[in-house]
Amino acid sequence: MTRRLLPAIVAVAILAASVVPVAARAPDPMVGGTLWAQDQVVSYEWKKDQVPPAWATGPIDAGAADSNVSRASRSARFLRGANPTSQIAYGEPTGCSAIGIACFSRAGAPTSFKMWFRAQNYAFDWGKLRWCQGLTTIANGCFDIENVALDEFGHVQILNHHGNLTGDTDYLDAVVQEKARAYPAAGWNAHAYGRCDVARLQLEYERIGAAFPFSTCLAITTTTTLTASATTIAAGGSVRFTATLRAANLSVNRALAGDAISARPVLLERRTPGSATWATIATMTPSSTIPGSYATTITPTATYEWRSRFLTPTNEGLIGSASTVIKVTVSR
Repeated sequence: MTRRLLPAIVAVAILAASVVPVAARAPDPMVGGTLWAQDQVVSYEWKKDQVPPAWATGPIDAGAADSNVSRASRSARFLRGANPTSQIAYGEPTGCSAIGIACFSRAGAPTSFKMWFRAQNYAFDWGKLRWCQGLTTIANGCFDIENVALDEFGHVQILNHHGNLTGDTDYLDAVVQEKARAYPAAGWNAHAYGRCDVARLQLEYERIGAAFPFSTCLAITTTTTLTASATTIAAGGSVRFTATLRAANLSVNRALAGDAISARPVLLERRTPGSATWATIATMTPSSTIPGSYATTITPTATYEWRSRFLTPTNEGLIGSASTVIKVTVSR
């Protein structure tokens, strides 16, 4: 929804701009600049001589709350409070371009930011700006200031415009867009980050915790390992198998690299030595104290080869993996 003006100032564009289409499921690109600290609380206040009208203050604050609730990562949290270095202003003057209905600056990160909103009825060459919340009755062509605020807070986090497919068929995958949609177009009042917004936030700031899901806009490779308490046992003996599941420690996984992955179905499989066919023997029990660790105890009846395996899920952006093979010999 925004367009770059200066290295740190971006404005919301109403008209289409040239965006190079990218593949579906691509995380948002980055605006650039310094990240906030993980879970950093960034307070802001209204610019004293440009305080938004009452009908706008609540929705703008709600945009900040929407960011906090839907960030699905350890990105910054925004709260209104006493902080004269981070200000939100309504009306002229702004840092916005001639086509911008709102804009921001994150040049002060990781200490402060600025944000501006054009005033109701501001005259553009295409007509007058109408904020839906400032109307007595909602009307076609008005813009949801809460949605636009969420877009701007996304930029302040680090997010640049989502690169949509031709025809914008994946527009709802992100709130942070080159173009705002007006009422009643789909997405005009989206109040939560889309999956590709979340994907970039997770890549840069990590997930909230080891059990937390990965955005479906990601394709994170995983690493599964397996160890055994013994590789030779007497008949009737038991073996404790312990597996780990982590995001692969690759640079492309950015802040997620090496992250423990808990509360997932990790399978323990076995095969007869020389066979190509694996059988699932157990779904391993996740540890309650060690993130990304799983274990189970088995009493083998014969010599087998063993591995742990994590299947590619359909509900999050992970790619399955299998451990190396361990042979456990049962002596008689």
